[in-house]
Amino acid sequence: MVLYTIIASQSNNLHKWSSKLVLFCLKSKKKCNFARKKLEIQIEVTGVNPTEFFGVNHHHLKLIQKYYPNLKISSRGNVLNVIGEENLVLMFEKKMDQIINYYHRYNLLNENVIEQLMLEENNHFHDEKTDDIIVHGNSGIKIKAKTINQRKLVKAVNENDMVFAVGPAGTGKTYTAVALAVRALKNKEVKRIILTRPAVEAGENLGFLPGDMKEKLDPYLMPLYDALRDMLPPEKLNDMWQNGIIEIAPLAFMRGRTLDKAFVILDEAQNTTVMQMKMFLTRMGQTAKFVITGDLTQIDLSEKHKSGLQHVLSILQNVNGISIVTLNQNDVIRHPLVKRIIAAFETEKLPAF
Repeated sequence: MVLYTIIASQSNNLHKWSSKLVLFCLKSKKKCNFARKKLEIQIEVTGVNPTEFFGVNHHHLKLIQKYYPNLKISSRGNVLNVIGEENLVLMFEKKMDQIINYYHRYNLLNENVIEQLMLEENNHFHDEKTDDIIVHGNSGIKIKAKTINQRKLVKAVNENDMVFAVGPAGTGKTYTAVALAVRALKNKEVKRIILTRPAVEAGENLGFLPGDMKEKLDPYLMPLYDALRDMLPPEKLNDMWQNGIIEIAPLAFMRGRTLDKAFVILDEAQNTTVMQMKMFLTRMGQTAKFVITGDLTQIDLSEKHKSGLQHVLSILQNVNGISIVTLNQNDVIRHPLVKRIIAAFETEKLPAF
């Protein structure tokens, strides 16, 4: 957010007087000095840790100031106050916009980055070859699709509005889904991320558990939280919680809603009933993305309930606009033992927990 304050007067009388003075100087061929219009602006940098963005003891800010010695630049909290000649102030504002965009995209800012951005005319970093990079996480870490089926999942989400990702634990289906959601939010393809899942493992009614709804769901949503913490700085993530840009809600709370302009992830979908799954899928708004993840070897429902995920996989596989991606033990990116354990359980045809 930028607030402008014009310091120089722009009255009609002053304008007429200035015009006459210019004409006099041209006729007399005398060297005339005109006071240039000055501008004062405030630039508010939101969604950042000021110490991380401006640097310890304002080291990053001092580095930027070296390129604008004729500007008076001061900061308080996450607000910059800039005073100087109008053209220089506007140039500084444009450059700061580039730096802020870079930080929000890559979650990284250091001396090398600042030097590069200060010397570049345009946002050349937008032209970076992405290969399999989904999004840049904290400290600029490149989060990629690491296996063939993870790449299939990324491609499926790019090309379809509803995607089912089914596979055993450790195959990266949930992590990849969260990365795609963060990418969509950063690219302004959606306005919010909604995370939901059933909570049947505890064998308890959420209403009888202590705490507010977020506290009740937290234990069940740790994989999603862990992924988000890898991809977004803590301060930015907290701001998104507070402003409802990232929403955590139990599956039952989806009833009656239309989820639009959102990237929605239903995790542990194998533990939904058929009616719950139908209710969830029919909440989809016109500009939403739905990713449903689950593992059919980890169904915790009672015997009287059929898995909603199992049911829809059999009836929606040929529906246009819906993609089903199956991951397997070859996609496991945890400890090498996990792959062998999954293979052993599959050989014995027992559920792997």
